[in-house]
Amino acid sequence: MSANLLALAAIALWASLAALGVALAHVPPFLLTGLGLLVGSLIALPLSRFDWRQWRVPPTTLAVGVYGLFGFHFLLFIALRHAPPVPANLVNYLWPLGIVVMAPLFLPGVSLTGRHVFAALLGFAGAALAILGGRASDPNAPLWAWGYIPALMSAFIWASYSLLTQRVRAFPNAAVGSFALVSGVLALLCHAWLEPSTALSAKDWGLIALLGLGPLGGSFFMWDAALKRGDARQIGVLSFLTPLLSTLVLLAMQREVPGWPVGLAAAMIVGAAVLATRRT
Repeated sequence: MSANLLALAAIALWASLAALGVALAHVPPFLLTGLGLLVGSLIALPLSRFDWRQWRVPPTTLAVGVYGLFGFHFLLFIALRHAPPVPANLVNYLWPLGIVVMAPLFLPGVSLTGRHVFAALLGFAGAALAILGGRASDPNAPLWAWGYIPALMSAFIWASYSLLTQRVRAFPNAAVGSFALVSGVLALLCHAWLEPSTALSAKDWGLIALLGLGPLGGSFFMWDAALKRGDARQIGVLSFLTPLLSTLVLLAMQREVPGWPVGLAAAMIVGAAVLATRRT
């Protein structure tokens, strides 16, 4: 499978995160993340053909993986608790833009062209329109909240993690399972420290399994494979599809018809992706 198709598959899985999050809104976020990541780490078993040696990576590589998976979710949850969710989510979606503009700083031999910059800005504008137009914003929301700072930091972490994995010593795709395993344990420790205990039903466990196999598991393996095979600048622009698809999934769940802002956002994001992936 090509790098862009792998990236799109990961993006499609991430688009289901909001819908699953709505269905599991009663579960504390760190508990949900920890269990999802632990389930997701199990995907590495068949990938490695149950060879644990493929899970082993140097300590610096493991630190990069935990920095990305745990650091991103930890700061995002803090942001969502201390800032209005819609604009905080918008700030967090600066990470695709970060991948595009920071690629030359992290990856040798990669340069930034005006075409990629324009495509990134167009994609971000489309993502902003998808979020703000796909959900009713709160007119009473404050103009500023300190939670925007961790939202911005989470965006930087995911963008830099995605690029740093290309700078460390090459590691098997199955090693992403060790990133998810350690990050899941840390998230559960945060749950024990910060959140009340919660009883889970059989339905909750089933949805958590889907969460782990999809947006908190399978997507990370696909994302890693895509970055190893493709152009980080193109993949960064394609990532702007995530908030658009997520908004469409939520609207479908609520049986609402997308309005013109979502349609315009789709045209802007698709246009940005075509522009960024054009070979000339």
